[in-house]
Amino acid sequence: MMDIESTMPESRSDASPDALEFQYDLAEPPEKVWRALTVPDLLAAWMMPNDMRPEIGKRFGFAGSEAAIECEILDAEPERLLRYSWREQPTDGARQDALDSTVTFTLARTASGGTHLRIVHDGFARRKMPAVAGAGCRLSLGARRSGNSIAANMSRLMPRAA
Repeated sequence: MMDIESTMPESRSDASPDALEFQYDLAEPPEKVWRALTVPDLLAAWMMPNDMRPEIGKRFGFAGSEAAIECEILDAEPERLLRYSWREQPTDGARQDALDSTVTFTLARTASGGTHLRIVHDGFARRKMPAVAGAGCRLSLGARRSGNSIAANMSRLMPRAA
């Protein structure tokens, strides 16, 4: 079983006030976490079906149930940093407030050989929660372990990235 420790953001954060920010200490090394974030089948296991290729400038998409998500890789440093644009494309055409944002994953090796993972989803100013926040991504902070919030799907995410 993987040991996950969730921490709140440091008091000094470069995330904007409208960002969703999460930080996790994972037992798995950055190489394994990187694979879970960038290999399409592994990413689909905890997020949504996709055609991800972690190369700067590459476009890819997530197949959300309420909205297709169009993305473009903005920055990719293997095992360290992944940043991409996130633009909802509502399938019904009725929503005028589609989310246009940026997602950043920062990975740092811990002293124990694990990974400190920081996730920032930026661009929620005056927006409702994106359609995929509850539908596609199974990130749940309601689960508790050792008094800290955890991502309910993290235990599935890392073993599949082996």
